[in-house]
Amino acid sequence: MTGTAGPACEPGGESAALELHLVRLAQAGDADAFGELVERNRRAVFRAALAGVGSPAEADDVAQEAFVTAFRKLRSFRGESSFRTWLLSIAWRKALDRRRNVVRWLRIMASPAESNEDTSAMERLPSAQRTQEQELAGAELQRRLRQLIRTLPRKLRDALLLAGSGEYSYEQIGQMLGIPVGTVKWRVSEARRVLKQKLAATEGRYDVQG
Repeated sequence: MTGTAGPACEPGGESAALELHLVRLAQAGDADAFGELVERNRRAVFRAALAGVGSPAEADDVAQEAFVTAFRKLRSFRGESSFRTWLLSIAWRKALDRRRNVVRWLRIMASPAESNEDTSAMERLPSAQRTQEQELAGAELQRRLRQLIRTLPRKLRDALLLAGSGEYSYEQIGQMLGIPVGTVKWRVSEARRVLKQKLAATEGRYDVQG
């Protein structure tokens, strides 16, 4: 397994230098610089929040809370990690805070998806032309996967959803969850193994890639 969970990786080179420059400007009181940081990281923060709370509407609120908190705590950022990793850690903690309302979380997890946005790469299906029967089978697979993902232990589910989004490296996920990279990789692998077993037990008609 490679060192990343998807195409995203820690910013480097000129991008990292620019981001750090924007942070320093924002720390000195430049509101426009902070606005640029928000725009550069908006999608990643939303996806992290979505993986945590399961609802696009809730994720929007969490993302806003994360940016507000980041602005208030900006002077505490010392550059020990990238600004994005620091920001994603804030977003994840905000998502967990919101998710601690068990009644709300169970209601969200039991409700139909509110958005066409995938929360896991494992729910994406080939876009080639398919017959109506194939379309129905694909929709059934997506439904089953969503149901089975909800039955995973929270630690496995969180790691799987964050890795499946394709937005974050394993290092970033480890920072967000507060666990070593090796543990992240194990949890993702274990989540996939469990899902394969569960799918096989529901008639064995489907498989999970990965």
